[in-house]
Amino acid sequence: MTSTSTLPLDHRTDTRPDTPPVTGEARYADLAARFRPVFDRIAAGALDREQSRTLPFEQVGWLKDSGFTALRVPAEHGGDPVSAEHLFRLLIELAAADSNVAHLLRSHFAFGETAALQPAAFRELWFPRILAGQIFGNAATERSGNVLGTTSTTLRQEDGRWLLHGEKYYTTGSIFADWVVVMASTAGVEGRQYAVVPADAPEVSIADDWDGFGQPLTGTGTAVFEDVPVEPGNILQRQVTSTLEPAFFQLFLLAVLAGIGRAALRDAVELVQSRTRTFNTGSGELFRNDPIIQEHVGRLAAKVYTAEAVVTAAARDLDAAADPSLGLSPEEAFLRAELAVQQAHVAVPGLVLDAASALFDVTGASAVSRGKGLDRHWRNARTVATHNPSAFKARSVGDYLVNGTIPTGLHSIGDAPSSSAVPSTSDASSSTAPQSAAPSTSGVTSS
Repeated sequence: MTSTSTLPLDHRTDTRPDTPPVTGEARYADLAARFRPVFDRIAAGALDREQSRTLPFEQVGWLKDSGFTALRVPAEHGGDPVSAEHLFRLLIELAAADSNVAHLLRSHFAFGETAALQPAAFRELWFPRILAGQIFGNAATERSGNVLGTTSTTLRQEDGRWLLHGEKYYTTGSIFADWVVVMASTAGVEGRQYAVVPADAPEVSIADDWDGFGQPLTGTGTAVFEDVPVEPGNILQRQVTSTLEPAFFQLFLLAVLAGIGRAALRDAVELVQSRTRTFNTGSGELFRNDPIIQEHVGRLAAKVYTAEAVVTAAARDLDAAADPSLGLSPEEAFLRAELAVQQAHVAVPGLVLDAASALFDVTGASAVSRGKGLDRHWRNARTVATHNPSAFKARSVGDYLVNGTIPTGLHSIGDAPSSSAVPSTSDASSSTAPQSAAPSTSGVTSS
């Protein structure tokens, strides 16, 4: 088919420099056996934490100590990397234990994917820190005032130092992090940059002021940066590329959603198994023996199974896209990953939201007790699903299939421009990946 849009000239894929991770069900069984005891500990207090708004600092510490946060560190840097499929399957299990804890690690794992594409000096600096258990958060989005494709947060040189200044919101995970990856702009430099700064720097303040009705414990709040000094080597230029990073970043959300669906199914089964009250309008049997209730549970289970299967299939496509033995061109690799994840985005949210609602069809009015907190599954799923409206993903897939238009996107959020002009192509790309930046008298420039 004829393409009506082309990938940027800077073709790069997410092929890692070391041997591809070992795959196979036996490998996953070993991983699951290693981490399930940690997930079980996290699950034990999930409801109480959400009802008391207790941020899961201790639980994040358990994951660091177990090595979970270092699962994608390349072997050449001391890691034992897992495949994308295995990582996302583990994330589904973690999200079933506590969707907040899984979600808050999204930017951490995404930073590892970014680091894998950087020059050797950058990788040698940051991967040992990930291996040591250090956590990375994000600060990309601003509430208002920045035009789509731009940012009001700035980097500037002053007295030979780089200084970061601005305010961000939706800084998921940063309150738990050792480092924050901040999106900024530099006067005279096209596009946007990333600045990696210490979360505990005196010029950085991070507030737990997220007021959403779902995912309340992800640390998704306000971060303020008041002229934070930035090391020149910690500045990355956000460039137009054809990497797999956006697909990885978005599939992470779908794994969280699938985990929420699994949690809803778990609670539905437990409710039916333990319920002794029934209705005279039904069979009069215990709910566990009522064919209608059994069918409801079966249909709920099918939705959850399908959501997990879709996420797993998309993760396999990410692995295939990054597999050098397949000999895919950059365009083929990008399309395999991007289209898989976009189609998954159309399917998974609705399945999980339906499952979280169907949970209430297998019990009575007692299920709506605030003490049970069963509504949290729907609230959390609805919150995660708002990150990427499925209508835009469906349109993109349809346009590619019908017209051959390669998926493109700004991968940013901001105020719509006053005119119909699209922001600079340095940010209007099918995907984005930062490269190492070096200081210059005119600002941050890509290497």
